[in-house]
Amino acid sequence: MHGFLSYLIKCNLEETKYNVFGYKGKQVRDNIHSLDVAKFIAAFVAHPRFGEVYNIGGGRANSCSILEALAKIENISGKRMIHEYVDQNRSGDHICYISDLRKMKAHYPSWDIRKSLDDIFREVYASWTRRVEI
Repeated sequence: MHGFLSYLIKCNLEETKYNVFGYKGKQVRDNIHSLDVAKFIAAFVAHPRFGEVYNIGGGRANSCSILEALAKIENISGKRMIHEYVDQNRSGDHICYISDLRKMKAHYPSWDIRKSLDDIFREVYASWTRRVEI
């Protein structure tokens, strides 16, 4: 319940301004549910492959831009997202990151992403609505 999506959803529920830094809000990130991370770790622990490196993430299906994320939470909550565009991008930020899951799926064919981007949004939203007085 931390990170970019969680903070964005919290801002929406609390009607707090969210700053979009640079790239016109079109920077893309993939997103992964903690259950999918835990299931990959369990698969690795059950059958370790020593010396391998995996970049775990949500992959292309679970990716979205900041602008897409703003629209998605507005759709779920029914609240307009209060946001401001800051022309200066964050130092060290990159425009697009999408994890390549092919190696992970080849090494652990029983593992796959089970939680969709919509699942992640709905679950984070539900969690915040239980914690934040709306």
